[in-house]
Amino acid sequence: MIEMTMAERKAFNKREKIIKSAIKIVNRRGYSGTTMEEVAAELLMTKGSLYYYFKNKSDLMFQCNSIVLLEAQEDLKRVLLDESLSIKKRLQEMVFIHIHYAIEENEVFNLIMRPEQLFSEEQLEEVLHLRDEYAAFFDKIIAKGIETKDFNTEDPIMLRMFILGAMNWIQQWYKPNGRLSKKEIQQRFWNYILKLLT
Repeated sequence: MIEMTMAERKAFNKREKIIKSAIKIVNRRGYSGTTMEEVAAELLMTKGSLYYYFKNKSDLMFQCNSIVLLEAQEDLKRVLLDESLSIKKRLQEMVFIHIHYAIEENEVFNLIMRPEQLFSEEQLEEVLHLRDEYAAFFDKIIAKGIETKDFNTEDPIMLRMFILGAMNWIQQWYKPNGRLSKKEIQQRFWNYILKLLT
């Protein structure tokens, strides 16, 4: 394992701090409403200092997107591998996790839906790879459910696309002070998904 120097550790921690602040701003103001100036001001930095860590706004947004998506993947993986839970319970928890991120990390998570418009070709390749890895967690639990006869479906890939597609649409209509709370949305979605599976 390669040890970081003190200077490298300091730079790494600073990048992490910038990314976390940028995620908060993007979730508050949206992609187009977020500027490098605002991120710098939030951290009491100059705009020039920010460019020492990130080439441009696209680079910063790419890092924000990657961190949130990797965190979500870790949460999904933890549930997928938890054999103390039934297959149905694992999928339910994974659905709840996705909806949590779709609501709490609304704007950053939304970047995944339209990466072609936002990222460079190199970044796009990485984002699409992360997105495929994310979808694979759902493919795995659905396949397990078919194997154990907990789930009944003729086309598991289409089923996964339907589930994720429906949940991704939450980002477009959810309002914090709307008719349903996050927990109510999670439970209602799961009730509908369960009907599809059995």
